[in-house]
Amino acid sequence: MVSAAFIGPGTVTACTLAGASFGFALIWALAFATITTIILQSFAVRIALVSKMGLAQAMMQSISNPIFKSLIALILLTALALGNAAYEAGNISGAVLGLQAIGDGSLDEAKTALVLVIVLLAGSLIMLGNPKWLTKILIGLVLFMSLSFILTFILTKPDMLALLSGLQPQIPDGGLLTAIALIGTTIVPYNLFLHAATAKDHWKDESQMVEAQTDNLISIGIGGLVSITILATAAAAMFGSDTEINNAVDMAEQISPIFGSFAAIALGAGLFAAGLTSAITAPLATGYILQEILDKGQQNQHFNVFRLTALTVLLVGGIVASLNYSPVEIILVAQIANGLLLPIVTLFLLKLANNKTLLGEHANGAIANLAGCFILLITTMLGARLILRAFGYWP
Repeated sequence: MVSAAFIGPGTVTACTLAGASFGFALIWALAFATITTIILQSFAVRIALVSKMGLAQAMMQSISNPIFKSLIALILLTALALGNAAYEAGNISGAVLGLQAIGDGSLDEAKTALVLVIVLLAGSLIMLGNPKWLTKILIGLVLFMSLSFILTFILTKPDMLALLSGLQPQIPDGGLLTAIALIGTTIVPYNLFLHAATAKDHWKDESQMVEAQTDNLISIGIGGLVSITILATAAAAMFGSDTEINNAVDMAEQISPIFGSFAAIALGAGLFAAGLTSAITAPLATGYILQEILDKGQQNQHFNVFRLTALTVLLVGGIVASLNYSPVEIILVAQIANGLLLPIVTLFLLKLANNKTLLGEHANGAIANLAGCFILLITTMLGARLILRAFGYWP
């Protein structure tokens, strides 16, 4: 489920633009973001397993001042509701673009119908989905997505030595914002809540900490690997060309004459799977958060609230995706929400991970705290940049 939430159309687009514009030079940014995400998610998993609480519930219980608690709850709900609805519109639009890329122009006029199909499919899985078999469906979709992007990567035959050279930190001229964008699209706040909520139910207790953290490493590692293959594919296929690339569908159109239509179909299939999986997980995360705030995380109570919240996010995303709103306007809302939440959630994660009353022997050590403080600094800078850029104060 975490892997499914990790790679969405926004990530695919950011990696495509990075590879097409700067070649392999920003591979290091994805590697750094993946490691950072693994560390943050490991904090969330540890908190969930030991406390048997979701992250939102743990955050609320760590605040004694009722006014401050209400303020944080309001920020969480508002930012995640708006941000995830905006992300959802992008997820659904990305899935539609993937289908249109597979259709090679034959589905270009069927956007509204395709949006409806995606919304109905995702909604059915959310409404009828038993967590165990929903997870299996998402695993299948993630494997399909991963194989699609990896197959496209193989077909484009990137230079492996050049790819490895991209692990050396460097910022090419004009590449700073793109590097930040790659980090920002990888470290997504709602994934932390989703991971904690599912981990506390999936794993029995802290005795399974090693298995849970291994699962975290594999889940995020797969996402990082897929991101790198997308960037590398774009670098191999389009870096140095004069073609304007705005998204993965543009890349599919460009690689088809060079590497064959099968490569474009594989890329379109991967984009569709990325959009569909994220279209399922973003609403789930919002539902978990509201449920935890209302009933302290007991899933058998207020379950209708969970489903209603998830479906509302899905429906709002579907409506926005079907309208002629500019993608920039949709991204604007998501950027503001993400920029606001990133440092707040990171700060609470660090605070909770150091709470020995809550975690006992599983509380942070010196190395974990050093890494956490560094990540807090990065996420604060990233959050400020996202908000400033969204309001036009950053070019």
